[in-house]
Amino acid sequence: MKTIKLMSMLLASLVLGACSSSDSNSDDNGNGKGNGNNPAYTETILNEPPRWQINWSYNQERPSWTEPDATLYENWTILKVLIEDELKPYTSEGDMMALFVNGELRGMATPAVIVGSNQVENGKFVMKAWGNETGAETVNISLQYYSRTLKQIFTLSDVIKFSSDLDTGIESDYIPAFTSGSAKYPVMKTVIVESILTRVGITPVQGNVVSAFVGEECRGTEMLSPYGNTSLTIYGSTQGESVTLKYYDAATGHLFTIPDIVKM
Repeated sequence: MKTIKLMSMLLASLVLGACSSSDSNSDDNGNGKGNGNNPAYTETILNEPPRWQINWSYNQERPSWTEPDATLYENWTILKVLIEDELKPYTSEGDMMALFVNGELRGMATPAVIVGSNQVENGKFVMKAWGNETGAETVNISLQYYSRTLKQIFTLSDVIKFSSDLDTGIESDYIPAFTSGSAKYPVMKTVIVESILTRVGITPVQGNVVSAFVGEECRGTEMLSPYGNTSLTIYGSTQGESVTLKYYDAATGHLFTIPDIVKM
């Protein structure tokens, strides 16, 4: 009788132990097991917060853009373009901007000069763009920005109208998302961070930082929003790249690494 009781107790303890371990999202070493088919994550402790940043530097030569011949066109319009915050730290006097219509250069500008002085206002361009289209026509344009510091041309597609009665960026700021047209990173993907973290058993906390990596190269970084739907834009150089997500918990100093969680 004692033998039967001992066997029963042993079986019960094994069942309880199995249930207990299946409810855990990490092993004794802090390595996450994920849920279902989700990938594992690793967990380490950092002595100081990480400083993740995309390296936008590239290797493109300065373009040989020249002012268009104004005598060839009947209409014109003014554009005032501001450089987005992500690229502002890299602006310089050597930057250039050009506007194209079907591959034809219709306008060119260098950084604007502050009124009443000779000082250049980096990150702001005022351009006169020329065309023979009527003011009623909507024209597809390609706006290209060359950063001398980054040695890269960023390209944005948009629409305008050629009319001296119309302008772009004067009454309200015109800030093109040039990072969406990076020559270095032509592939882009957006993911919802909280969805990924929750799926692998990590609790997302607003204010913490998450970054995407391909190898050791940062390809996107964002701070978690208070609304639980943080969009992280990931920049890729080619289709099919495997992306690792890194999430830093500022309160504990823990760094969670989720390998190969996204494909570009």
